[in-house]
Amino acid sequence: MPVQINKAGNKDRAGQAGATELLINPWGQSAGLHGMNSSFVHGAEAMRNNVAGLTFINKTQLVFANSMWLKGSGVSVNALGFAQRLGENNVLGINVFSMGFGEIPVTTVSAPEGNSGATFRPQLLNLGIAYARSFSNSIHVGFQFNLINHSIADANATGAAFDMGIQYVTGPKDNIHFGISLRNVGTPMRFAGDGLATKLESPQGYSFTVAQRTEKYELPSTLNIGAAYDIIMGENHRLTVLGNFTSNSFSRDQLGGGIEYAFHELFMLRGGYRYEDGITKTLDFEQRATAYTGLCGGVSVEVPFKKGGESGLGIDYAYRATNPYSGTHTIGVRINL
Repeated sequence: MPVQINKAGNKDRAGQAGATELLINPWGQSAGLHGMNSSFVHGAEAMRNNVAGLTFINKTQLVFANSMWLKGSGVSVNALGFAQRLGENNVLGINVFSMGFGEIPVTTVSAPEGNSGATFRPQLLNLGIAYARSFSNSIHVGFQFNLINHSIADANATGAAFDMGIQYVTGPKDNIHFGISLRNVGTPMRFAGDGLATKLESPQGYSFTVAQRTEKYELPSTLNIGAAYDIIMGENHRLTVLGNFTSNSFSRDQLGGGIEYAFHELFMLRGGYRYEDGITKTLDFEQRATAYTGLCGGVSVEVPFKKGGESGLGIDYAYRATNPYSGTHTIGVRINL
């Protein structure tokens, strides 16, 4: 399980969080900015960042993304998102996040090296249902309920979390963006199941089962505060400059910025850098506590179904630098109707 055991902004709570897959951005567009676009993330991708941005769709949007998470680790991440406009101001969305670790050998007392031939597949699954509303051209608000499930061999844990977000758009050309999102506020989780029970035999010859209780673990709540400014260069070019601060309850706070260039809103190139304390040092719990080294980048191509129309197909690629491993690579596909 991806449990954080690192130095946090709140040192008294360091090492107490689990379910840190909730912090992973699985999408092809926003991953190219390390998710620092909380002030202007739009569409179904907003459901893992700032859910208020869900309001920025035409009618219907379907998004799929696959990530080679820490390439070389054998871990894969898949995400599926769907958003549907309901009337003029309301949007409903649903998203599924799945993280797989492949087959892992089962170790037992009689086969401690895992050479029994038996294997199991750990699985992390998140299901989110979101609602967002535009109160005006400037103010957009969203809420999301998340169901979290972790499963290993004969044991699982289930929890729930809530997200909420606000985006504010202003400026002479709606080119100034602000965003605030609070994510992963929810119930503690605890593993339970037959895998935590042991069958024993008494000296009198009868058998009995001893069940063990695991310790609860908290969810990694985060607060994002972001801003962005669009520099409009004629009708065909846009350059967006952005900044974002993330306050983590159980890990180090992060500060970063980036840029996104768009040509005709059909080709987009983006990149950025996210900093946290110790990120340039050696990877260990006392110095650098993340595999990511800060740099990120990505590209998107939009293919309209008809000239001048809002419906079309989008293809995204994102890269996030890591050490160790060979980075995290994400490919995404978006269908806008």
